[in-house]
Amino acid sequence: MFIIAGLGNPTKQYEGTRHNAGFEVIDRLSEKYNIDVTTKKHRALIGKGVIAGQKVILAKPQTYMNLSGESIRSLLDYYKIDEEQELLIIYDDISLNPGQIRIRAKGSAGGHNGIKNIIAHLGSQVFPRIKVGVGEKPRGRDLADYVLGHFSKEEKVLMEEGYDNAVHAAEMIVSGSVEAAMNEYNRKKKEEK
Repeated sequence: MFIIAGLGNPTKQYEGTRHNAGFEVIDRLSEKYNIDVTTKKHRALIGKGVIAGQKVILAKPQTYMNLSGESIRSLLDYYKIDEEQELLIIYDDISLNPGQIRIRAKGSAGGHNGIKNIIAHLGSQVFPRIKVGVGEKPRGRDLADYVLGHFSKEEKVLMEEGYDNAVHAAEMIVSGSVEAAMNEYNRKKKEEK
């Protein structure tokens, strides 16, 4: 079984913000695979289904971004999931251009508070993740205001492609190959430079 968790903030006021890129990808997986992500458990909204022949739980932690680890830890403990092999975290990244994705099998939080909290709760940095680029914070702008802000029209177009790519990357990872997903999507980025 795989747990695919998208990070974000609950409540209407945060819908469509940069920080909710992870929720957006979960919503697309939910729609594509007809998985209803409305059950409230483990301080998250979850839904069970099958993706690429693999049983999955889609999760949207409801703890607010900076406490995401509380929900993830609870899910892992309850379902006895090995985070190195069966957990996938999807979240926003300000160091990537809007819509660009990058896949990692492990790594530091890179300044992302949601990931910092997950690492603290898991006691490990070794878990696959898909970073969805939301663009760099403009100089002089407050980081919290920026990530809690909405995309421009132009950025929304790029984000749609990014969300679709993140869905495809998640399918590749669930079907057994973080490396294949990394080769597919991390390589594209280098070619574009």
